[in-house]
Amino acid sequence: MNKNKILIELEIPLIEKKYDLFIPINKKVGTIKKLIEDALVELTDNAYTPKEDCNFYSKETGEIYDVNKNVRDTDLKNGSRIILI
Repeated sequence: MNKNKILIELEIPLIEKKYDLFIPINKKVGTIKKLIEDALVELTDNAYTPKEDCNFYSKETGEIYDVNKNVRDTDLKNGSRIILI
């Protein structure tokens, strides 16, 4: 397994979907969020429209992830479950 990536479960209530994703730990949360949002727009044929104020939340704690922090500096780890709302 690559030690530079973690496997997370991402839930997107707006489109009622869940995805298992490998994300790099050396990138900022905001960068990961932008890449995921761009992919979602393409995958859903524009059914998903990113909002300026949407964030990643921990499914367990409800904590909002700081977009300016690197993934490795958060509590995200293999198996983390997050929500994009």
